[in-house]
This record gives sequence, structure tokens and C-alpha cells, in this order.
Amino acid sequence: MPEFFERFQGRNDLLDYAASTGIPVTSTKAKPYSMDDNIAHCSYESGQLEDPSKPPPTDMWTRTDDPMKAPATPQDIQIHFEKGIPVKLTTEGKEVTDSLELFIALNAIGKLHGIGRIDIVENRYVGIKSRGCYDSPAMTILRDAHLDLEGLVMDGKVRALRDQFVTHAWSEILYNGLYFSPEREFVQNSLTYSQKSVNGEVRMRCYRGNVFILGRSSETEKLYSEEESSMDSLVDFSPVDTTGFININAIRLKKFGQAKLEAGEGLGTK
Repeated sequence: MPEFFERFQGRNDLLDYAASTGIPVTSTKAKPYSMDDNIAHCSYESGQLEDPSKPPPTDMWTRTDDPMKAPATPQDIQIHFEKGIPVKLTTEGKEVTDSLELFIALNAIGKLHGIGRIDIVENRYVGIKSRGCYDSPAMTILRDAHLDLEGLVMDGKVRALRDQFVTHAWSEILYNGLYFSPEREFVQNSLTYSQKSVNGEVRMRCYRGNVFILGRSSETEKLYSEEESSMDSLVDFSPVDTTGFININAIRLKKFGQAKLEAGEGLGTK
């Protein structure tokens, strides 16, 4: 409504109105940030953050403690996935299997150890650049664990195609608020298919703003073979095979190089 925008030119006008009418709000003139908070993350915009050269205030963050003041003792955790979904968290002798409680527990662990802060300049849907800060402890831990497990159990070509065509499209669809759209359903079908083999567990260490991978394993997926990847074993692979492999892959490169030489160009030139 035009009358609304004419009366309230910005956040300061809205804060004045809230104060005069007794409406409780979390923002203040000293901390006028626009904050969107849910179980997955909290986002911060406006106020001092509109100058991208200035660091965010240390007391702004709500979902993560200061990594510089995090405990000196690390915390080890283990996350189990089934078809790409986290189904069990184990830490300090405790197991959590309820999906909501698992997420809440990881939020608490990430908060304590200062994990999950980012400060970025992003491109809004309407074309404007915007500086935003986010803290997302549980999501950060789960993402790192999930990507690491994919390296062990997911077919390399499927993963490459997913990352090339699906990952960015999925992020863009959600960022632009198009969850209830046919393209989201189309992309999600691809994602769901790609996660059929993402079964296993990842061991991690949380420490002062970081989460370190300690190891990963899977009882059901067999793409990784310790013998095949060993430099001390020739099981299922002969060095003799490399000659034919190199010759076949070199055919087009030889033709490319020959054409450059005939044109008077060096092989290293553009």
C-alpha cells in the first residue's frame, strides 16, 4: 500500500513505531539488523552490514559462539546416513536417531564450537547485490559429512553430472523462492536418484570454528577397494594396460598438436 511506504521509509521508522506502540521486536536502533531465524540458520542484513568493508559485530551472531573463544577441547562425532539422509548421530557415548532431535543436537554442538558462520556478498533475484551474514551450525556439519561420504560411495560420473547440472539449479530454485514449482520437482527427482547409494557413516572432529573429517565407511556400498587403490598391489589391474590407455587417449591430442605445428604455432601457445 502506498500510504504504508510513505509513512515508513525504512527500518528506523518501523522501530520508532514499534517502540511507541509497545510492539515487541528483537531489533533496536543499536542493532537494527534484519534477522530471519529458523532451525536451519539465522540470517543478518541491514545496519552496519550494508558497508561490505566493515566486519560484522562480534555480538551480532545468535546461533554460534565466537570461534576464538570456543573450548580448547575438541568434540568427536559420528553421523550415519541412509540414502543421503542423516539417521543417527553418535557423540560422547550418546546416540540420537530422531530427525528433529538430531538436528537440534548438531546445532548445539556447532554453536558451542563456533561452526557455521559465513559472511558473503550475494546476488539477489532482482539483480541487486546484497551483503549477508549467516550462521548455520547443524547444516554446515551435515553438509561436510554428506559431501565426504559421497566421495566414498557415489559413482564418479553421476556425481560430476549432478554437480554440473543439478546442484546449482537446486540452490537457485530454493534461493528464489520457487520450491512449489515444476522445476523443483524435476530437479529433486534427480537428486533423490543420486542419493540411492549414499549409505554409511562419517567420523568428524569439531574444534574452534572447524569440522575435520577423521574417516568414513560403508557396509553396503562397494565402489571403493583398498586393494585396487593400493600402490603395493596389482589386483585387477596390470601396468601393461596403461600403454593402450595412453595411446587411445593421445590420438586426438596428437592431431591437435600436429595441426598447431603445421600452422606455425607452438604447442604451449593459445
